[in-house]
Amino acid sequence: MTRRLCSLPRRPAPCFAPGLTAERLGALLAGRRMWVNGTVLHYYFHTDGRDASVIPVPGAGELRRVPWAGSEEQREAVRDCLREWQELGIGVTFAEVGDRHEAELRIGFQSGGGSWSAVGREALSVGRGERTMNLGWDVTGPGERGTILHVIGHALGMAHEHQSPYAGLHWDDEAVYAELAGPPNHWSRETTDANVLRTLDAGEASGSVWDPQSVMTFPFGPGLVLEPEQYRGGLRPSGAPSPADKEFVLRWYPPAGPAGPAALVPFRSAPLGLGPGEQADFGVEPSETRDYTVGTFGDADTVLVVFEERDGVPRFLAGHDDGGGSDNAAVRVRFVRGRRYVVRVRLYSTWGSGETAVMCW
Repeated sequence: MTRRLCSLPRRPAPCFAPGLTAERLGALLAGRRMWVNGTVLHYYFHTDGRDASVIPVPGAGELRRVPWAGSEEQREAVRDCLREWQELGIGVTFAEVGDRHEAELRIGFQSGGGSWSAVGREALSVGRGERTMNLGWDVTGPGERGTILHVIGHALGMAHEHQSPYAGLHWDDEAVYAELAGPPNHWSRETTDANVLRTLDAGEASGSVWDPQSVMTFPFGPGLVLEPEQYRGGLRPSGAPSPADKEFVLRWYPPAGPAGPAALVPFRSAPLGLGPGEQADFGVEPSETRDYTVGTFGDADTVLVVFEERDGVPRFLAGHDDGGGSDNAAVRVRFVRGRRYVVRVRLYSTWGSGETAVMCW
């Protein structure tokens, strides 16, 4: 029996300037969806019955409203899976909020709308009134915990593992199209291509070795994979984060060290000294209230994000990703005396011989 599968929303392919080196392009592809470590991902459940999708009724020539709200049992199942990811010790944390405008992740339960999620930072480009995640069937039943864990994996920036270029899977394409066109998924050929048959770029893969037990691998029955021979009988991942999944998220989101962030003093540059994928964190305690610019220097692709601490919790204030461009990341923000701010800089790659640095002025 075919299981219901997660279907990612279609997104345009990233567009980078021509002439980038393979190393630089690979670093951009690998990190463009990942959050900066230390981010608190605030999540909101759609509970208002007015939040709904309007969809046509097949053969009836009329429309009906399908609400996004789910039951408390469904919401608690999601909370429990968020805790499971959190308890791996990752440096990204989750916090529930009651205002959708305060949430990076907005979760709905539209029945029949499929299960999907924006991948990592793609959630920031979704309108505040829209969902970034949907769970389109009852996820409280047996065997559905893996669906929730899988979708949260996408929210953390993880891609479909069965699409890894290192998997070496040779599909019976027409058999896959036929299988997923039927119930319960009813996928078009385009959706099947995007979520199963398309091979990811090496930079998008979670690792350089394929992990068939990853929670990001779909389960498949027999007759769909032609090669390797051992998978002709199907793919049967465990439905829980595998050791390789844990290694991946802890590599991008390591737990915070005992020492707090270094101080970033206005008009004094702070060398970064980072390797690809590494991050530096700085604290700012302004001596006066005014507009400041926080920016990076040097021949490097970086993500720079500024947070304001509110009740000890960092809340997103501003950010800039200069990946693939010729300019450096910089943001203009208003700092208030007596408040505390955190600046986080993650490096994609460098290409020049000079040092990279960050400064506030």
